[in-house]
Amino acid sequence: MTTDRDGWAGHPKGLSTLFFTEMWERFSYYGMRALLILYMTAPIAAGGLAMETSQAASIYGWYTSGVYAAAIPGGFIADRLIGQYRSVLIGGIIIALGHFCLAVSSMPFFYLGLSLIVIGTGLLKPNISTMVGSLYDEKDTRRDAGFSIFYMGINLGAGIAPLITGALAQGLDGKGGNWHWGFAAAGVGMTLGVIQYVLGKPRLAPAMDRLAAAPTARKSGVPAQPFTAVEWKRIAAVGVFFMAAVLFWSAFEQAGSSLNLFADRMTKLEALGRPFPSSWFQAINSAFLIALAPVFAWVWVSLKKREPSSPAKFTIGLLFVGLGFLLLVPAATMAQGSGVLVSPWWLVGVYFLHTIGELCLSPVGLSVVTKLAPVRIAGLMMGVWFLATSIGNKVGGYVAGFFDSFPLPSLFGAVAGTTIGAAVILALLIKPIRRLMGGIH
Repeated sequence: MTTDRDGWAGHPKGLSTLFFTEMWERFSYYGMRALLILYMTAPIAAGGLAMETSQAASIYGWYTSGVYAAAIPGGFIADRLIGQYRSVLIGGIIIALGHFCLAVSSMPFFYLGLSLIVIGTGLLKPNISTMVGSLYDEKDTRRDAGFSIFYMGINLGAGIAPLITGALAQGLDGKGGNWHWGFAAAGVGMTLGVIQYVLGKPRLAPAMDRLAAAPTARKSGVPAQPFTAVEWKRIAAVGVFFMAAVLFWSAFEQAGSSLNLFADRMTKLEALGRPFPSSWFQAINSAFLIALAPVFAWVWVSLKKREPSSPAKFTIGLLFVGLGFLLLVPAATMAQGSGVLVSPWWLVGVYFLHTIGELCLSPVGLSVVTKLAPVRIAGLMMGVWFLATSIGNKVGGYVAGFFDSFPLPSLFGAVAGTTIGAAVILALLIKPIRRLMGGIH
């Protein structure tokens, strides 16, 4: 098959289609996520559900956990039944319906909307990542850089979304608006993503051809082949990355729960003399990612043989997410100790450190799983990768449930200590992990 270099910066043409599909899907998800715990804890008079923080954090944790846990059956359905292309299409339609349900002021529609988003994301999320990997041949050195570009699309949508949905839900001054308008805007975003995906189908032909040619259990007459010793070792390596990712996401994904509450209740919501809604903090991480993703993509390519291995990048990711929470300890001490609203620059610093960690772990994790996973279970293994995010989200939601009942400096300090300690352990295991990877970098 001729190498496809006619797209952006010499990458396959299909990368742009998947870039914009994921951009709009992330717009819908992060636009709603920025509002969810704030909506649940807001008083009835402000249009919210007036839940206790512990209850809201539990629902938030179960929901965000479910979004990523659904990637396992979503990957299985794609591998065995309907293929990656149709899984992404059907998933996008279901997600849009879920957001429009949230736009209805009704508790049954609230829970129905969350459930539909979980189901739809389970179909879309693992399979669109598998399609990105399938745009490239197995030994194509552009793959990591391609995932970094794809990841920039994720964060373009995630960065724009809170600005729009937050302004609609909370008002530009943080004191007005309508929560359900924000949820409706998220649904419109996903609808645009589905339309763009269908129109760009011809660009995805190389990826669809590679996936169709792969030996899978759904093809009649083709017996399932046992895994080789090398494949088992690579699967074991994915298991190690899985554990590291669980710890990383349990800290990082508190952006939408404990850090969102810290922004809303303990941070001065004013910049250049003008007020702004607390949900806008959710755009900071994505803004940093948009700025830094091309830099990281260039750095990884430029380093060539000196590029850090995937286990080393994971180690750096854990270290920086821990440093972010460590930075927040003095801010939390001031906020709880004196009752003053702290400067927004504390959270800006936290999100900057978390962004560095994310760029070292998340796009690299997507790429390494597509390289390590046996091709006949590629969708399922990508689902396992997203299960790490699922468990991390659930743990993060559990930790956020202590926001009102535990000293915040101790709470944030415990998160920092756990992730930094894990980074030290992983650093000691880099060489054994590389042996398991069987020559894959």
